[in-house]
This record gives sequence, C-alpha cells and structure tokens, in this order.
Amino acid sequence: MEVGALLTSAGINIALCAVLFSLYSILRKQPSNKIVYFGRRLASVCLRSDDHFFLERFVPSPSWLLRAWEASEDEILAIGGLDAVVFQRLLIFSIRAFSIVAIFCIFVVLPVNYYGKDMQHKNIPSESLEVFSIENVKSNSRWLWTHCFGLYIMSIAACGLLYFEYKRIAKMRLAHVTRSPPNPSHFTVLVRSIPWTPGQSYSDSVKRFFTDYYGSDYLSHQMVYECSILHKLMRDAEKVCHLIKTGPMDGSDPRPCCFCASSTTSFKILSRESGSVGDGISFTDLNLASPENECPSAFVFFKTRYAAVVATRMLQTANPMLWVTQMAPEAQDILWSNLSIPYRQMWLRKIATILASAVFMFIFLVPVTFVQGLTQLDKLSRTFPFLKGILKKEIISHVVTGYLPSVILMLFLYTVPPMMMLFSSVEGHVSRSRRKRSACVKILYFTIWNVFFVNVLSGSVISQLSLFTSVRDIPTELAKAIPSQATFFMTYALTSGWASLACEVMQLFPLLCNLIKKFILLDSEDSSYWLMTFPYHTEVPRVLLFGVIGFTCAVMAPLILPFLLFYFAMAYLVYRNQILNVYLKIYDSGGQYWPIVHNTTIFSLVLTQIIALGVFGIKESPIASGFTIPLIISTLLFNEYCRQRFLPAFRKNAAQVLIEMDRRDEDSGTLREIHQQLQSAYSQMPLAPRKLCDSGKTPQDKVCDPEAVKPGVEASECNAVCDYKIEEST
Repeated sequence: MEVGALLTSAGINIALCAVLFSLYSILRKQPSNKIVYFGRRLASVCLRSDDHFFLERFVPSPSWLLRAWEASEDEILAIGGLDAVVFQRLLIFSIRAFSIVAIFCIFVVLPVNYYGKDMQHKNIPSESLEVFSIENVKSNSRWLWTHCFGLYIMSIAACGLLYFEYKRIAKMRLAHVTRSPPNPSHFTVLVRSIPWTPGQSYSDSVKRFFTDYYGSDYLSHQMVYECSILHKLMRDAEKVCHLIKTGPMDGSDPRPCCFCASSTTSFKILSRESGSVGDGISFTDLNLASPENECPSAFVFFKTRYAAVVATRMLQTANPMLWVTQMAPEAQDILWSNLSIPYRQMWLRKIATILASAVFMFIFLVPVTFVQGLTQLDKLSRTFPFLKGILKKEIISHVVTGYLPSVILMLFLYTVPPMMMLFSSVEGHVSRSRRKRSACVKILYFTIWNVFFVNVLSGSVISQLSLFTSVRDIPTELAKAIPSQATFFMTYALTSGWASLACEVMQLFPLLCNLIKKFILLDSEDSSYWLMTFPYHTEVPRVLLFGVIGFTCAVMAPLILPFLLFYFAMAYLVYRNQILNVYLKIYDSGGQYWPIVHNTTIFSLVLTQIIALGVFGIKESPIASGFTIPLIISTLLFNEYCRQRFLPAFRKNAAQVLIEMDRRDEDSGTLREIHQQLQSAYSQMPLAPRKLCDSGKTPQDKVCDPEAVKPGVEASECNAVCDYKIEEST
C-alpha cells in the first residue's frame, strides 16, 4: 500500500467525522432530539420543551467537547458508577502509554526504518508504507538496537502505568463497598439447586436447612417463582398505559394516518395480539406465590454481611451440585427469567456456547479473508481478471486498498455483538452485569482473533486454507507478516476507530427511530423505549483491540501511533459526553472490567515481545534477541505479582472491612432498618401495585436546557418523573 492510499482513507474519514460531528452539534440543540442526546438527564428530571427559533440552534459549535472535558472524575463516578470510571481510566492509560512510546518511536525509530536500506526514495505520497516499517531495515543492521530500546521503553511504561492504575482502581473499589449506602445485596445469598423433599415445599426446605446450620445468622428468605404469566400481564398493562397516555379521552386519534390519511384508533384488543394473556385466565391464576410455582432457587437473607460471605465460601453439602450458594446480584441487576434454569444445565450450556462461538468464528473467516484479499491488488487481479482495467486507475486502487477493506470488515463486525450477547444469554447468567461481561470477553476474543491474527496470517482467500496446516510456524509467520500488515491496521484505525466515534456520538439508530416517531407518526411524546445502559460489551473490546494493534505495531511500524493517539483522545471526550448525557446507570459491577483490561494489556505486551524476538531473529540480530528474552520473563513476573496483589480484591471482600461495616451499622442503629428492607428489595412481585399510568400530560419543570441539569439531580427533586422503559444496549 502506498502513502497516497493511506492519505485517501484518512481524507475520507476526516471529512466523514467532520460532517457527523458538526451535524451532531446542531441536532443536539433541537428540542425534538432531546430524548436521543440527553436521555440520561431526561430520565432523572423532566424538561419543558423550548421550540423558539434562534440562530444558535442551527450553527455547529464545539461546546459539547468543552463540557465533556470539564467534567470531573467525581461527576463521572456519581453519574455512571465505578464501571464508567474504569472505562475512562482505560482511555487515560492508553493515551499516556502510547504518548510515551510515540515520542521515542516517531523521532528515533521511524527515521531508522525510513533510512534502513540504501535505496532511492520517491516522493512521500508515492512511497510504499513498508519503507516506514522495520521491514525496510536491512539484516544484521547495528541500528536494530533502537527497536529493542523502544521495546523496553514501551514495556516499562505500560507496566508502570498498569500498576498505578490497578492500585488506584482497587482503592476506588474498596471505597465503592465501604462508602456507598447500605446495599441489600451484601446481606443476600442466592441459593440454587435446592433439592426436592417429598411432602415439603422448597420454601420449607430452605427455612429448615438454614435454620439448622446457620441459625444464629439466618434472617429470612424469599423464594423465586415461575411467573411467565405475570410478565405477560405486566407487558399488556404497559401497552394499555402507553395507549392511554398518547391518545385522547374519547378513544379516537385525530391525527391522520401517514399513508391512508384516515383517522386511527388508539385502543386495541390486546388479548388478540400474539404473546398476550388470553381470556381464560381467572383471578385465581394470579396467585403465583404458591408452592406449585416455586423454583429450586431462593434469596436467603442474613443478619450481617460477614455471615452472608461465609455462607457463599462454604460447600453446603457433600454433593457440590446441591445447595449451590453465591452472593446475590443487586436487585435491579437480576435476570429473573434465568433463575428458573436448572443448575445442572449450566455446564452443558457453557460447553454449547463455547462450541457455537467457535463455529461462528470459523464462519467469520470467509469475510475476513476476502477483506484481506482486497489489500493486495496483484493477487486480486489474478483471481478476478475482469477487474484489471478498473484497478489500474489510481483513485480506484487507493480507495480499494486504503478504504474499502476496513469498511467491509467493520460492517461485518456489527453482527458480532448481538450474537455474543445471545450466546451469553443462553449460558444462563443470573445478572445483567455478568451477562454483559461474559459477552465482553467473547467479543474481545473474537475480535483479537479475527481482526488481528487472521488478518495478519491470511494473505488471500486462496492461501487461507494452507496457512494453518503448520501451527508451529505461526510465530515465525507473525514476525514476517506484522511489519507488512501494519498498513492495513492503519486504515482500520481510521475507519473502525474515527468513524465509529462519530457514529457513536450521533446515535444513528435512536435518531432515526425518533425522527420516524416525531415527523412520520406525528407522536410528540418524549417517552422512549430506547434509553440504554452503556454498551461496555462492545466498547471495551473495541478500545482493547486498538491497544493490541498499537502495542504490536508501535516499534515495527511507528506511523500508526498518531492515528491511534487521535482515536484515544477523541474517544475520551466522546464517551465522557455519552456517559454524562445519554446512557443510564441501572447497575454497577464495581469495576470488574479492569482485570479484563489488565490481562489483555499483558497479553498484548508479551505478544509484542515474542513477535519482536522473531523479527530480530529474522534480521540476524542476536544481541537484540538476547535482550528481549529477559523482558518477556519480567513482564510475566509483573503480571503474576499484580494477580496476587490486586486481583483477590476484585473477587472477594475482606472480612475485616465487612465486620467493621457491620459494627458501624449496629452502633448507629441502621442495621435493623436494613433488615426490614431486605424482603421488599428482592420481591419478585411487589406487594404494592405500581402506578402504571399518570393522567394528563407530563408536567413541565422549570429547566429547559438539558445541560443545565447538575450531576446528581434526583428524580424526586422534579415535579414529576417521566416514565421510561430502559433497555440494555446490545
């Protein structure tokens, strides 16, 4: 690939980003789009619409970038929780690490690569990108020590920053446990696989078991019920509520239909809709809290946090498949439907999802190898002779090799998150946060394998099948391929990195749905079904993938570093804006994403060092190879130290901390209040009926500027709270 092709890709993506960012700065000022770009603020305070015309609404402005920059970490913590702070620390770590590496590699390693061979250089736009990589350095060159020194700088900087970030986040996690308001989940244990006893209900078995063996600590319990009928009733009630709120009192809708221009009716017979509850259900069927509907799962409440933790750490019976205990998720984090899955199926479900993920990864090789074939015009012309005439045109060749491959790959990758979320749902996780972390790991493995390894190791569709016949040659193939394939990763950083940020801030799908709702269906209500939680399962793997690409290419092809640094800097601002304005925090895993970040970074460093070792061997530099081996060992030892020092704090809570919290609550008299709240916190069917429908229009608050709402404003401070359905982003 020539520099001109890279500049073509950069120009297209810069223009696209400039247009989308400018369009976003205009669309966010329109009152009709508040639900799209200020969904989180709308969920906590109702805003009155301001439809007055003024010129500033239609002029692009960078004010949103300034507001995102000025937000403090405490505001991010209060709004998005510790998971949002961890994601921001990931971006800060990436900016700092690659800034240190870029200073040395751009000013030292890059000139060494460019003048590595005695050759006649062309004009910069006509130069091949390979001359800027280590591939242009001749064998047995004395200048290879600069690459080894750059490898040491990158490894030391990354490990040092990782240590301080791990230590910082571990302290924040401890503060998250100790300083937050009393959490019912700290006193609650989820018990699964309760054995069936003839003549007894599951509830009686739970009470008898925990009274016998945890009599001094056991408080009470709450059974889990099979309540699919209740869920259908609630869904139908929400439909009726929505129709009542959006329609006039006489039952007819004066607004014309968009296609037939006739009046429509706001009410439907829900019992005739598919999936709704039929007429055959009587009131006696609603008595779901009965022994017949009990599942072999229950929430057991303990008097102290320490007693609950001890119960989860112990094997309850000689049969480990019975009375399985774990700390309960937060009440709003629970996936109630998965609690009825038999525990004995869990290992089968896990194996099935692993096999399904492997099959999906294998199927995905087809588009990846096709994309990689587009980057090599000579092989593409031989495979498809009818394209020779078209590919000879310079602008066409630049677009095909510099822009089209990464765009096609990015479009195919959009199918991955829904599939991995489906696989994680089938696994049977009992909490939304655990399901999302499981999907995050699957997507991370998938993208690293398909975007990085397969793109590096595959030359074309023809050579794909013969590539993996010799697995032991893969390290050598990586050492040969990384310098040359770094050009593809540069264009991928432009397309999948820069363009994805512009699409993220634009919220294209919610924006399109809102426009159809407002201007085609003529529904001016701001109640929305599209408010979402932050998509950690897609964005964490995306950022980590660019980290893997950056570490492996930084020393081999330093030209990629400016593109990655710009991506990380823009991602820092864009995601801060989204956390502040768009995404809602429903639950918080307490920073559980950081171990994933740490392990992936260590993997990236070790992979980079192994590839560098192979490259130094190919370049016949025994001194550089000898100095690389101790670096690999030191990195692995550092990872083991962090695993022993910090990782246990993310898996378990210290007994000392829990006992001190219990004593503090007991001394202050709040422990009794917590005990009274436990039963209602995990109630599957609320005792008090929820007020589903509010009569009249939504009251208007005095606030008209969404950005004027201060972080931490609660819904109770508003005159009324808007009714929204919050969906988990997929």
